[in-house]
Amino acid sequence: MANWYERSFGADYMIVYRHRNWEQAAREVETMAGWLELPQGAAVLDIGCGMGRHALALALLGYEVTGIDLSDALLQKAREHNSESRIRSLVQGDMRELPFADGSFDATVNLFTSFGYFEDEADNQRVLNEIRRVLKPQGAFLIDFMNPVYVKEHLVPHSERIDAETGNYISERRTAVDGWVVKQIEISERDRPESGRRYEERVRLFPLSWFEQALAAAGLQLERCYGDYEGRSYDERQSPRMILKGRAVS
Repeated sequence: MANWYERSFGADYMIVYRHRNWEQAAREVETMAGWLELPQGAAVLDIGCGMGRHALALALLGYEVTGIDLSDALLQKAREHNSESRIRSLVQGDMRELPFADGSFDATVNLFTSFGYFEDEADNQRVLNEIRRVLKPQGAFLIDFMNPVYVKEHLVPHSERIDAETGNYISERRTAVDGWVVKQIEISERDRPESGRRYEERVRLFPLSWFEQALAAAGLQLERCYGDYEGRSYDERQSPRMILKGRAVS
């Protein structure tokens, strides 16, 4: 049986998350990219690039951007948005085994909770190890993750809506249990409830202490943790995000 992330990141994903705002994402990426203090033309790898929202925003800021994702469907959409070839390359691959040479990039980004997918904790550690491997000495990294304490306290158990473009019914049920946040998604066509498709998304609720240990083990030095896209300091109870910035240890 396929893992959840092999099933969920397909054509229906683009319907479920159609509401995500490209312009807002571009503004947030511009802020986060500024924290990395990179020169124009720096080689940046977007790990888990999906439909290319963040990779394109980074490319428009003047960086040489490569995007990598496991999903063929999402990469195809990214290529459509990259019609002017602003993004240098869009590659299919697994973040646990990045298909790039050692020291290929000045920076890596992993944005909007594209981390913590794997059941085996060693696989999540492998992602950090790979980030270190493909970074140049003193290369910068940014990992934008949810704040697990905030998520658990503000979790919306159930929501439903109608997709304006297709008329599809979308139901999302959320739980936080056993160190995971789990979302059960059902999508069905208008007037055809029997057409329903069901998906599950699961992300580990890693606290900051886990990242501190795992980053150090990978040879990555954590320099700062932001709590939101405005750059406020991280607060375990109040911050919606946990945005980790640092560098590869030489």
